[in-house]
Amino acid sequence: MLTWLDANLVSILNGLAIGSLLFILAVGLSLVFGMMDVLNLAHGALFLAGAYLGHLFVGQQAGWASFAGALGVAAVIGALAGGGLSVMTEPLAHRSHLDQALLTLGVALVVAELLSIAFGNDVQSVAAPPGLDGSTVVLGSTYPVYRLVLIGIGALLAVAVHVVIERTRLGLLVRAAVADREMVSALGVDERRVKAAVFGIGSALAMVAGVLGGPIYGARPGLDSTVLILALVVVVIGGLGSVRGALIGALVIGQVESLGRVLLADLASFVLFGALALVLVLRPQGLFGARAQART
Repeated sequence: MLTWLDANLVSILNGLAIGSLLFILAVGLSLVFGMMDVLNLAHGALFLAGAYLGHLFVGQQAGWASFAGALGVAAVIGALAGGGLSVMTEPLAHRSHLDQALLTLGVALVVAELLSIAFGNDVQSVAAPPGLDGSTVVLGSTYPVYRLVLIGIGALLAVAVHVVIERTRLGLLVRAAVADREMVSALGVDERRVKAAVFGIGSALAMVAGVLGGPIYGARPGLDSTVLILALVVVVIGGLGSVRGALIGALVIGQVESLGRVLLADLASFVLFGALALVLVLRPQGLFGARAQART
């Protein structure tokens, strides 16, 4: 066992890094879909926009100021984009998820095409900040410092999102709106503002994830579809609206992606969707998902 862990330590750490990044991306999608009942297929396009924003600010010669600036601008633009998506989907609140999916998919296609026109079809690189662009030794194996830091950022954001949802007034309003929307409206709370706030937070996290993922994935056409599929798999496995479920689901998929490509290179995709199918059969609501809320 120790020999196996030693031989696959780098892959395991890669799985944790990928899982941390997927959590930052998927938790917003999970909250918007699970709590606000809106299927946002533009989430991957926001990630891609964040990656290109990182390239625009940072490029191949990163500095701490430029990298921090990219993260700040990504958070602001993402929050504004989330507010816009909230307004766009509001007329579809009482219609099927298919209508929401078509609308947000259209937005995603437009955004992806505009980014392709602006930056071209080549892979654009994003450098890690100084001091994080090297490697260090972990249990005898050499590993990139930036990916270790990314694991820590994912853990900190998991705690922060949990505190916001469980310990703040916004989190209380969100949970109340999910439990009984009519009662929340009767108490004078504007449900649309709550929805816009959740949308804004989720979209901001998606764009921030894009900047953070830039040094790993770069920025390229098609990346939006790849990460969206992974995020949807994470949400389904973890359960809608669950921060803990998004975290566990992301870590599971991170390991499946990393170890699967090393140990079962030819069957990596089958292992990924096989895990999804297994969860759907045994626990359709996801590992930590609550019972479905009735649409109102």
